[in-house]
Amino acid sequence: MNRKDFLKKGLLGATVLASANSVIGHDVSEKSTQPLDEQVGFNHLPQPPVMRTFNSVLHKADTRGFADHGWLQARHSFSFAGYYNPERMHFGVLRVINDDVIAGGMGFGTHPHDNMEIITIPLEGALRHQDSLGNSAVIHSGDVQVMSAGTGIKHSEFNANKDGHVSLFQIWMFPKKRSVTPRYDQITLNVNDRHNKLQQILSPNQDDEGVWVHQDAWFYMSRLDKGKKLTYNLNKTGNGVYIMVINGDLSVGEQVLNRRDGYGIWNFDTFELSAITDAEVLIMEVPMQIG
Repeated sequence: MNRKDFLKKGLLGATVLASANSVIGHDVSEKSTQPLDEQVGFNHLPQPPVMRTFNSVLHKADTRGFADHGWLQARHSFSFAGYYNPERMHFGVLRVINDDVIAGGMGFGTHPHDNMEIITIPLEGALRHQDSLGNSAVIHSGDVQVMSAGTGIKHSEFNANKDGHVSLFQIWMFPKKRSVTPRYDQITLNVNDRHNKLQQILSPNQDDEGVWVHQDAWFYMSRLDKGKKLTYNLNKTGNGVYIMVINGDLSVGEQVLNRRDGYGIWNFDTFELSAITDAEVLIMEVPMQIG
């Protein structure tokens, strides 16, 4: 199979250009995106089928961008690569939520990034990582990986297994401070600690649970039994929360969410999460202002 370019340069110098001999897969072309400083608001003033209220935006699972490259099945909550939607550019500093399924033995060859906080959460299978800092590791379901691209880093990502797929979320955030020293970290979590409660997997604080990032953001995961309710309290005034339902059905207030639905809310202090069925959820609290 020919090795060709897969990704092109993203916003704000967050470069994701893979060299022609470094990525296994098919050609993907990216439409030009509007410069960030020309965008209006948070760029999610919706048109159907995206629905919004005064302080929320609903992204149903089937409204996400989708690309089938054979070896890669990719779904994009926000504009990315060949998927461009001016109403779906970002949610606050949350720039990318990619829901990827990578075939056995396949993956992304060595490519660069800069000035982006990149978080990878495997859901099934295992992902092999190598980077220009000398790190070589495999992350599995239950692990969380973080990479602060900062002044620049190169890495590759491949399915660590030849016989089965790997399913993962990859999430990008604009950093609080640009041009930091690049860094890599990963952690293995006890998934039992998220049963019917919020397990913190990311924060701005190096001494907290989970990994840390150069941003005032907090991420949590939870596995809820049917009928279980949880209350979420905002960590920092002015932040918003983007909720991604991994599996099952749940509600936030009166809003019902289903598998892989995304729901962004802001201008609140607290909300209640209620499991309609057994459910698994990722909660991402992020600043709503970039810079």
